[in-house]
Amino acid sequence: MGIRGELYTTQINLDNRSYFFNVKENREGDVFLQIVESKIKGGVDDRRAIIVFADDMQRFLGGLNSSLEYIEKDHQERAKAKAEKKATPRSDSGENKNAKKVYRRKGESRLVADRREKRDDGIKRTGKVIHVTSKRPESTNDSEY
Repeated sequence: MGIRGELYTTQINLDNRSYFFNVKENREGDVFLQIVESKIKGGVDDRRAIIVFADDMQRFLGGLNSSLEYIEKDHQERAKAKAEKKATPRSDSGENKNAKKVYRRKGESRLVADRREKRDDGIKRTGKVIHVTSKRPESTNDSEY
C-alpha cells in the first residue's frame, strides 16, 4: 500500500485540466475510487474530488454508462439534423422574396392587423417612413392655394 492508502493511480492531462483516478483503501480496509479534477484558476491550483466506494461502483458505472450512451445518441441526432438542414434548399429564395410583410402591434391578432392595413386613412405606409397624402380633390388648381 502506497502513501495515503493509494493502491493505483492514473492521470489524464487535457488542455487546462488534469484528472486523477486514484484507487485507495481507507483505515477500515474499504476500497474506493477517488476522481480528482485539477486546474489552474487565477494562478491558484483548484482541485475538486468525488469518491465512489467499491460497494456502489456498479451502480455508479451504470449511471455513467447510460449518460455516455445518451450523449452519443444526442450527438448523432444533432449531426443528422444539421446535415439535413444543410441539404435542404432555403425557402426565402423564390416567390416569398417579393411578398409583402405585414407588421402587427404587440398583442394584436392577425385579423385586426389585416383590417388595419386595408383601411384608407390617407396615410401611405412604405417601410419605415410614413407619407401623408393630401385629401384635396384632384381637379383643383394649385394656383388657387
